[in-house]
Amino acid sequence: MHPPTTGGASTGTGKFPASGPCASPTACGFPDATTTGPRIALKPHNTGALSITKDGTVIRGWDITGSLDIYANNVTIIDSRITSTNWWGVNLRPKFSGLRVLHSTITGIPGKGPDNGGEDYGVSNMGGSSIEVGWCDISVFSNSLSMGQGNLHDNYVHGLVPFINSSGQWAHTDAVISDGAGSAPLIIRHNTLLNPVGVEKGGTASIGLYDDTGAVLSTVVDNNWLAGGSYALYGGGAGAKGIQVVNNVFSSEYHPGSGHYGAVAHWNTGGSGNVWSGNRMSDGTPVVPAAGPTGG
Repeated sequence: MHPPTTGGASTGTGKFPASGPCASPTACGFPDATTTGPRIALKPHNTGALSITKDGTVIRGWDITGSLDIYANNVTIIDSRITSTNWWGVNLRPKFSGLRVLHSTITGIPGKGPDNGGEDYGVSNMGGSSIEVGWCDISVFSNSLSMGQGNLHDNYVHGLVPFINSSGQWAHTDAVISDGAGSAPLIIRHNTLLNPVGVEKGGTASIGLYDDTGAVLSTVVDNNWLAGGSYALYGGGAGAKGIQVVNNVFSSEYHPGSGHYGAVAHWNTGGSGNVWSGNRMSDGTPVVPAAGPTGG
C-alpha cells in the first residue's frame, strides 16, 4: 500500500534497523515497487515530447507515452506514468523552479532512445533551485536522477539499461548523479538505488557525486539502500564540503563490496562539515572509507 502523503519529507525509516544485517530492501523497509508509483487509475495520453509552459500546471492520473519538458514554475506531476523514448522522462529547464514529481513511474524503452538507442535522464534538473522527487519508480535511464540540488526521497531506482552512446562509448550509468555546483542542498534520503550494470558496460555508481562543474557542497546521503557501480558511492572528491553520509546500507547483491571495486571512493576525510557515520554492508559490517584527500 502506497504512502498517503503527497509531498514533503520522507515518510520515515520503516523497518530499518539501527545496526545488524539487512536481507533485502523490502525486508528492511526500503522502497520497492509496492511503495512507489501511481496510486490511482490512469488515463492514456500520447503526448510525444510535450513542453509545459504554464506556471502551476498539475498533471495527475496520466499514462503518458512521451516526455515532459518543463518551461514553467511550480509544476506538479503526481500519480502518473511516463514512458519515454526521449533524452529524458522529465526535464526542468534553466531559470524555472518548483518542480515536484511524486508517486509516479518513469521509464523508457531500451533501444528506442535518441542517444544511439539509449535514454539518458529519468528526471533532470537544469533549473536554478531545488526540486522534489518522491515515491517514484524509475528504471531504464542511464542517469536516473540527475541534479546538483533537490530533495530525493522514498524512490525506487532500478533496472538501468546499458547502451553505447552516440560517441561510440558505453554510457556511464548512475542511479543518482550530481556534477556539483548546486546552489541549494541536495538531499538523498530513504531511497533504494540499484545499478545492476557491469563496469565493462559503463556501470559507474549507485550515487555519483562528482565535481565536474564545481565543488560538491551541502549534500545529505541518509538512510539509503545502495548497490552496484564501479563504486556504490563516489563521495565528491578533494573539494567536497558539508557532505553527510549517514546510516546507509551498502548491499552486496551485485558485488561483494557493493560496487565492483568497493563501497566508496573519493571521500574527502578532512572536508569542512563532512560526516561519515553509521554506514554498513548489508551483512552488518561497518563501511569505513579509505584514507582520501584531506583538503577543505
